[in-house]
Amino acid sequence: MLTTDKKRRGNPVKTSRIERDYAAQLTEVARQVGAIINGFPPGDPGSAPTIEQILRRYTDAMTEWSLSTASRMIAAVNHQDARTWNAMAAEMSRALRGEIRNAPTGEAMRALLAEQVVLIKSIPLEAAQRVHRLTLEGIENGSRSSEIAREIMRSGDVAAGRARTIARTEVARTAAVLTQARAESIGSEGYIWRTSADGDVRESHRKMADKFVKWDEPPTLVDVSSTGKTHSMTGHAGCLPNCRCYPEPVIPK
Repeated sequence: MLTTDKKRRGNPVKTSRIERDYAAQLTEVARQVGAIINGFPPGDPGSAPTIEQILRRYTDAMTEWSLSTASRMIAAVNHQDARTWNAMAAEMSRALRGEIRNAPTGEAMRALLAEQVVLIKSIPLEAAQRVHRLTLEGIENGSRSSEIAREIMRSGDVAAGRARTIARTEVARTAAVLTQARAESIGSEGYIWRTSADGDVRESHRKMADKFVKWDEPPTLVDVSSTGKTHSMTGHAGCLPNCRCYPEPVIPK
């Protein structure tokens, strides 16, 4: 068996610029959300229904933009992933190179596109839900009304944080999903879990470092918070929230 990256110089699929571009576009959505919300008196119960209505209309109006933006991101990641496979193709047989070029990535890309549109449109929808919840809290607890008003005015910043998380997570996940599609098409049964090998790697991800993982058996990772609460998530390298790990496919020799 062979892996795709013998020297292990970091993730061979370069996506940092794609992530920055995607984050900038999604953050612009968050900026618009903040402008809409801050155009009304914060905490005013009479304004909340109007804010929600405007944000939902904004969500409906951005469907085509979401499709276009997500399509460009996925196409860019797919280009980088294909370049990575082509770079190592010299070590493979002619038949295997042909199989890689004809890998069935279309289905994976269509699924990724549908998921990205939902995530992009969730930015204003979640902001609308947040304003609704905070407004109700202000009604129920008048003593916190000024604090709640400030929180409502922070909705744009909260949405921007959400946008950056989506960009960081989804660009990495897109790369991992496309890598898996190409690897499985040439008979790969799994991959080596690689981390970014720095001090920011979460403990559960560090424990997965250099382990073999089957494509059809994504592992469940468990982390313990500072308060002692456990959190578990199931997924492949690069597919979990804010994960900077990546799969290094093991392919037939």
